[in-house]
Amino acid sequence: MNLEQARFNMIEQQIRPWDVLDQTVLDTIGFIQRENFVPKTHKALAFADVEIPIGHGEYMMFPRMEARMLQALAITPDDTCLEIGTGSGYVTACMAHLSKHVDSVDIYEDFTRQAEERLMPLKLRNHTLHTGDALRDWTPNKRYNAIAVTGSVPAYLDRFEECLAPGGRLFVITGQGAVMQAVLVKHEEDGEFSHTNLFETSLAPLVGAGTSVERTFVF
Repeated sequence: MNLEQARFNMIEQQIRPWDVLDQTVLDTIGFIQRENFVPKTHKALAFADVEIPIGHGEYMMFPRMEARMLQALAITPDDTCLEIGTGSGYVTACMAHLSKHVDSVDIYEDFTRQAEERLMPLKLRNHTLHTGDALRDWTPNKRYNAIAVTGSVPAYLDRFEECLAPGGRLFVITGQGAVMQAVLVKHEEDGEFSHTNLFETSLAPLVGAGTSVERTFVF
């Protein structure tokens, strides 16, 4: 496989047609080597328009959805970011490349360990990986400029808003079944939170999101 040609084709045939036109995002997708974050048994699918299985019944997002999410978050070099659901570590790498720092948390210890191993060769040192349940027993100690939730939730959880700094942006997919809604939440300057529906899609649920969650974040 010609990796660079395959990467180019992914960007031009999958990502651009999905209205991802932010050149900074496209350059990041072109720079971070997605094939190094895919399980070896599925490496041939690294640039395909599919959700790649990574274990524990979890999947990498479609490349076009990853890119659309990054574009919606409008991450800048001064931003501190949070990723809920590390998974393969690919989105972590993209967010680290775009931002000042990214915290990423995953419920599975082996995902955290494997993601760290994949990130090391990139010499990205502006990330911190955590293992824990972001909905229950893992508590951030800061507020973030951008938050990516990489698994769907059946209904919107306003507790995510507690983690957003003023001016911050949150990307989350809500709903159940075949049709869900990608939502961008912004912490506006007046202290209110705006919600914008971006597109309809479908995404595997965040582990534990289907059960009652009562804990609130503490800062």
